[in-house]
Amino acid sequence: MLIGEVARRSGVSARMLRHYESLGLVRPSGRTGSGYREYSGEDVRRIFHIESLRAVGLSLREIGRALDDPGFTPADLVDDLIRRTRERIAAETELLIRLNRVHATDPAGWEDVLQVLALLRALGSTSAGTRQRAALASVDEVPVEALAQAALDEGDPYVAGALRWALSRSGGGGAALLAEGLGSPVAAVRERAVRALAEMPGREAATLLRDALVSPDAVVRGRAALALGARGEAAAIPVLVDMIVAGSNDTDAADALSVLAGDDSAADRIASLLVGRIGDGTTGQPARGRLTQALAGIPGTTASRALADLVGDADRAVALTAAYLLRLRGDG
Repeated sequence: MLIGEVARRSGVSARMLRHYESLGLVRPSGRTGSGYREYSGEDVRRIFHIESLRAVGLSLREIGRALDDPGFTPADLVDDLIRRTRERIAAETELLIRLNRVHATDPAGWEDVLQVLALLRALGSTSAGTRQRAALASVDEVPVEALAQAALDEGDPYVAGALRWALSRSGGGGAALLAEGLGSPVAAVRERAVRALAEMPGREAATLLRDALVSPDAVVRGRAALALGARGEAAAIPVLVDMIVAGSNDTDAADALSVLAGDDSAADRIASLLVGRIGDGTTGQPARGRLTQALAGIPGTTASRALADLVGDADRAVALTAAYLLRLRGDG
């Protein structure tokens, strides 16, 4: 077959066939009497092989090696193709996300588009200062989903604080994405998610924080409980007591309990929980001491009676603490 017919049958232009020949990828098996290239059936099959390998992403140089090197093994090359394909998909996915976020701002003109793109790029900068400036400037200009994703990814504490500040003023639309972060397999992402939710106002954030009280991650449970305690949510009380027992942010947990003990019923419930854990035979000495100290911030007769009983406790440190607290309350 002459080059024109090969081009028609293969879909490869004559110009490209000549390029393949110049690279040594395809060499026509013969020439006509007039000197025209003449391709055999085997030549045409080789052209189809070249096109198939190009379709999966091989370069022409790699194709030459694959077809002509008898010792060539494709496994490493296929691994490399997989890696490059994943990188390309990741890059295109990131572009799609960025374009969707630009579209969500309903830009009125190209200046708006460029402004949003600039801020999105700044949020992904390798410079912490650039990211922080973008977070502080982007509350009204960048979709809240972009801020939420940046907050989940951010490792710098100062930039993370700026992102949480921006999210807290964004109207709460990023709460759903932060909720996904609570289920991340990465502990740092889970903590960033709950910290961001803790600073967000509104019922949606509060609902997600209540759900986080049963998280298997103790850090998530604790941060959710402290945030809910500051909001006056009684659902946080059992987790706050657990935090005192565990010695995890126990001072903050005790402060939150004292805030929640704002009426007689709540104060009695909290005091009863603390006393129950003090009397639990499985609670160790340091934890009993922390629980006793936590009673100091709980008003009411239940807490006072518990402290009076603890004055005679076999653990001298607990007994001395209880006696001191009673004197401070004017009950001793």
